[in-house]
Amino acid sequence: QIMAGTFTKQSIHAIFATKDRQKLILPKYELELFSYIAGILKQQNCAPISVGGYLDHVHVLFHLSSTLSLSAVMEHLKTHSSKFAKGMGPEMKNFYWQFGFGAFSVNPKETQKVVEYIRNQKVHHKTRTFQEEFIRFLNSYEIEFDEKYIWR
Repeated sequence: QIMAGTFTKQSIHAIFATKDRQKLILPKYELELFSYIAGILKQQNCAPISVGGYLDHVHVLFHLSSTLSLSAVMEHLKTHSSKFAKGMGPEMKNFYWQFGFGAFSVNPKETQKVVEYIRNQKVHHKTRTFQEEFIRFLNSYEIEFDEKYIWR
């Protein structure tokens, strides 16, 4: 018997920062930027679940399309959202995302926990920097890294 369809559900928690971690995601722009990012995901048939962040980085939880690679989705997302951000205001004209990103699989039973984590970014960053947060993710997912190559 041959399977008649493709069935996938890959929940991805992606994290990416502004170039040089400049604090450009200002409160007056964040909702519009986060909504735009969700719209880009929808256009790529990747269902956005939650988008949020704080000043210098963004967290995106979404279902990866079965027809696209994660790297293709992230390249498209970062390219188009960067172009959009540049037009948001004069202080945004030099907006860029840092080259890389982190992406972590999420168990469907943990989705709500990740949504809450993204929603509470401002609270988390009262006590921890983005760098500390990102390294904590790398460690918790047991990803080997050399810190001198993370922040370039």
